[in-house]
Amino acid sequence: MDMAELQGKTRQKLVVVGNGMAGIRTVEELLGLAPEMYDITVFGAEPHPNYNRILLSPVLAGEQAFKDIILNSVEWYAEQGITLHMGKNVATIDRVRRKVIAEDGTEAAYDRLLLATGSTPFILPVPGKELDGVISYRDIRDTELMMEAAKTKRQAVVIGGGLLGLEAANGLKLRGMDVTVVHLGDWLLDRQLDDVAGDLLRRALEERGIGFLLGKQTAAILDDGQGGVAGVRFSDGQQVDAQLVVMAVGIRPNTALAESCGLHCERGIVVSDALQTYDPRVYAVGECVSHRGVAYGLVAPLFEQAKVCANHLAQLGIGRYQGSVLSTKLKVTGIDLFSAGDFMGGEGMEDIVLSDPAGGVYKKLVIKDDKLAGVCLYGDTADGAWYFKLLREGRSVADLRDTLMFGESTIGDAGVQGQSKAACMKDSDEVCGCNGVCKGTIVKTIKDKGLFTLDEVKKHTKAASSCGSCSGLVEQILMSVVGTDFQETPKTKAVCGCTERSHGEVRKAIREQHLLTHAEVFHFLEWRTPNGCATCRPAINYYLLSSWPHEAVDDPQSRFVNERVHANIQKDGTFSVIPQMKGGVTTASELRRIADVADKYQVPMVKVTGGQRIDLLGVKKEDLVNVWQDLGMQSGHAYGKSIRTVKTCVGSEFCRFGTQNSTQMGIDLETMLANMWSPHKVKLAVSGCPRNCAEAGIKDVGVIAVDSGWELYVGGNGGIKTEVAQFLCKVKTVEEVKEYSGAFLQLYREEAYYLDRTVHYIARVGLDVIKAKVVTDAASRQALYQRLLFSLQGLPDPWAARIAGTQKNEFIPIKLHA
Repeated sequence: MDMAELQGKTRQKLVVVGNGMAGIRTVEELLGLAPEMYDITVFGAEPHPNYNRILLSPVLAGEQAFKDIILNSVEWYAEQGITLHMGKNVATIDRVRRKVIAEDGTEAAYDRLLLATGSTPFILPVPGKELDGVISYRDIRDTELMMEAAKTKRQAVVIGGGLLGLEAANGLKLRGMDVTVVHLGDWLLDRQLDDVAGDLLRRALEERGIGFLLGKQTAAILDDGQGGVAGVRFSDGQQVDAQLVVMAVGIRPNTALAESCGLHCERGIVVSDALQTYDPRVYAVGECVSHRGVAYGLVAPLFEQAKVCANHLAQLGIGRYQGSVLSTKLKVTGIDLFSAGDFMGGEGMEDIVLSDPAGGVYKKLVIKDDKLAGVCLYGDTADGAWYFKLLREGRSVADLRDTLMFGESTIGDAGVQGQSKAACMKDSDEVCGCNGVCKGTIVKTIKDKGLFTLDEVKKHTKAASSCGSCSGLVEQILMSVVGTDFQETPKTKAVCGCTERSHGEVRKAIREQHLLTHAEVFHFLEWRTPNGCATCRPAINYYLLSSWPHEAVDDPQSRFVNERVHANIQKDGTFSVIPQMKGGVTTASELRRIADVADKYQVPMVKVTGGQRIDLLGVKKEDLVNVWQDLGMQSGHAYGKSIRTVKTCVGSEFCRFGTQNSTQMGIDLETMLANMWSPHKVKLAVSGCPRNCAEAGIKDVGVIAVDSGWELYVGGNGGIKTEVAQFLCKVKTVEEVKEYSGAFLQLYREEAYYLDRTVHYIARVGLDVIKAKVVTDAASRQALYQRLLFSLQGLPDPWAARIAGTQKNEFIPIKLHA
């Protein structure tokens, strides 16, 4: 009976315990080999579909959202006919009756069972480990706990100087916490790097503000007296303060379920080369497995296991997993690292070293018997895959010694005859180390499936879908196969699920068709939903107002709550009120009014902001209008996608270093830009001399005074990911500062997509394009400036409008009757 007949005759039952990367990768491989053989049921302990754990660090750092790292959506499971149980822990495996039973009583029978229970984080057995504020770093819940803690806690200690520990430290630092990394070893990543590379990494991370305590053993976590964390004490008696402790000291195979049902476990679930346990109906893959005495924690070997296991589940019986030769390619907080083999060296081995600490590059090659035995790369890992290939193949490098350190491009024909790296690769050469995908597989899939984009290749082969470091190489392969039919991945996405239109297409239609209302936009662009959604309505509202000032009508219900009530909502439901103080300058009269309001309305906190303003925190919603009226000041716009502040130093009026009157310049700019709505918040700063006390170098528009005039900088951002502003031009007069900066902001208002900061807009269009329109082309600059002034002409202050009765019903509390 052949495979087709077997599959057509019966459908067996496969139950997968574990909804992580290894288990679902096995299912994907199995579906490719025998799509009709099994009815598949998957149990996952987490309340999420399968996601990429490698990318939890960018989520913590604020660079990606959870939705961006999902590998297989809930819809995918349904499309494949897979029964998915999310958020259900399997409590029992009955191997006699062949069924699994979850804690909530859900049962599933099996003919074959796949265990992919992964690993559990190791928690140090020290006093205080159970305190509130002690967490591990393993899954999305841990990530969310850290993100939430960073909002209220100031100091964090991360125990563990491995990859996860450093990524946790970086993410918490970017979220504003003071972070100290504690590591028992003498250098960071001591399993992946040698001491020199580890020290280079430490110094690079110290420059980013992360502290380190190396060679320290944790003795206890200190109690604050209320069940929370107060600090950490070490075995030498030293203590550090902390309100959050992250344990990142290692993982252990999760074998509890396997042990409870009598499967043989020894430092993992023991499996054969077929990934089969001692029970022939039960298979296991991933971090829970012990194969030939080794448990693997990296993605590449787990995916190799998945491929072999799927082969046997499909009853082909020809796959054999013989262990993995490991290499480690990492990107720690943006720093590239690579290691493989015996990179520490030792007796009978030779080291070839290239060290350039100032340039941030370190390379160490270890040679034994004329063969590459180990490699450690810091900063420049472009040739990591080539070195790993030499190491794995055991090829003699005697004839390459003179040029070996300088990489693959220095030998053979590569780079001489115009060939790309992809063209020089054999079909058997590995392209994606994370997923174990070779060039031949990618080429075959492109041809068989008729693929034309990088996203399509990712979907069908998984290459470049994990860490993404091989994306460029995959694109080279794609271009070499399809030639001129190659399609670059679109840089823009649909505004939302209500439409297939991009932001650019929506804005273009509004301009070209003179659309003035949401209804006109929805009708003309054939919106799928008649009234839009919370994502598209605010974007369209902005595009209407910025495209047709004084014609399009603002729709308050298409704004977020802050912009509807013109105050910044806080986590307890109260609001923050920040009056305008142009240039950070105030008067005794204004200060008295602020103090009187704080007393009258029992404002719990009055705080000076980073933008040189005074913030009244804790104002009740029903008091807002009265607070504004009693203040008698204009709105500071600290709540919206709008001009926020223009920060200044005292400049030449008082400072002995000042070269220009920066305070007045800031007041003039803030007066000119009052009430300006924009794609995202906009912050400006004016410094009176190159010492830059107003921090103009990290603002959307930064103005720095010099002896001969003013220097203008654009695209700075002091947020989660700090971006330094780029030099735009130098001007001589105050009027030129207003014209050039106003023209740039109007260009940003007209061309940026909604919720793009200036740095993202500049990255998309290029600074040269902006300079051409704002600096080089005088007519273009003046036209942009005049359009800005026209759009801002006669705009009412929102607080004054509310005091006059606009949208007064916004503040009527709902009456509740018993």
